[in-house]
Amino acid sequence: MGIELHFEQIGRMIAAEGSPDFPRRLADVLRTIAPYDFTVIFGYRGAARPIDLFDDFPHQKRAVFVKDYQAGPYLLDPFYLAATRPVAPGLYRMRDLAPDRFYQGEYFRSYYIQTGLAEEIGFFIEIGRGAMVVLSLMRAEKAFTAKEFAALRLARPIVEAAAARHWSDLAERFDAKEGAGADSAGRQIERSFQHFGEGQLTPREREVVEYTLKGYSAEAIRQVLGISTGTVRIHRRNIYAKLGIGSQGELFARFIETLVQPPPGPAGAARNASAAEGVVRPAAAGRHVPSARADG
Repeated sequence: MGIELHFEQIGRMIAAEGSPDFPRRLADVLRTIAPYDFTVIFGYRGAARPIDLFDDFPHQKRAVFVKDYQAGPYLLDPFYLAATRPVAPGLYRMRDLAPDRFYQGEYFRSYYIQTGLAEEIGFFIEIGRGAMVVLSLMRAEKAFTAKEFAALRLARPIVEAAAARHWSDLAERFDAKEGAGADSAGRQIERSFQHFGEGQLTPREREVVEYTLKGYSAEAIRQVLGISTGTVRIHRRNIYAKLGIGSQGELFARFIETLVQPPPGPAGAARNASAAEGVVRPAAAGRHVPSARADG
């Protein structure tokens, strides 16, 4: 696209700052640099449930990308994990942040593959007080070329400055949700890792479950937990035996089920009503993994 259109879109974005039209104008600017299919912008802070700041998905895709995602699978998303680590601000490819076995892991095979994406890249923008905006650009057909990625990276100063000003109140929005008790379901979902298999699994086995579901190989888990690869495999065998399952797919399904099982008492009932709506169910086993993602 021509340079005149590019600057015209930048002007429209600046004029829209502080208005509901700003995110769409920001996406328009980025599309003059490199075309792509979908935009989604989430706000993250710690273990809180992500806030959907903007998306331009059609209705059916929004159910998978936003509604299902917020119901719990975000805990296994490499972008969420990077934002809460956090990583340095910048533009990243999903494959550069994902664990070593992410594309063979059950989160990818059972949930992420339903998005039908060829690639997702994201701008990570610090807002302050632990809050971060992640602006994701998604392609359905082919990955961004090195030239396109480099061109988008050049836009980073504009993207960061504009986004930081527009969403400067993001931390306050998280405070308001927490103060109103609106994020109790998000905290309960995050604690699902800590209590998964309670009464059956040891704390160490629950750690192995967490990293396995996030897409870490046995070797990567060894490095994180400081144990041998053989010990990791023994833990996995013990986990499967204790839970009466035989595959990582069943492990993922069991974890997702815990997201809609309330803890005892009234708080659990409230959490169940909130988390159950739209929670993603594992896809059928054996789906084909697109080569563009599998090569990541």
